[in-house]
Amino acid sequence: MSDINKVIDEMPDEVYERLLSAVELGKWQDGSELSQEQKDSTLQLVMLYQARRLNQTDHFTINSRGGLNELSKAELKKQFKGENIAAFKEQEL
Repeated sequence: MSDINKVIDEMPDEVYERLLSAVELGKWQDGSELSQEQKDSTLQLVMLYQARRLNQTDHFTINSRGGLNELSKAELKKQFKGENIAAFKEQEL
């Protein structure tokens, strides 16, 4: 297990971004699809990186203890209170 920790600790941010993109899109940067084994391994690397290197507190992200951050409905409302997603003038509608 210490080998994987070393890999995560030394992983450049650019590599993490490429792995994250591959997991999200289901394909590598060159367009070739990930095999199921690659998807599983890449997802594990992304989650380990997020747990060890990122201080995430957003809803459905991996926290530093390796668990899933789940915010309550009240916490989500508080987080987004007063923020407009988009503003339109009446003549634009």
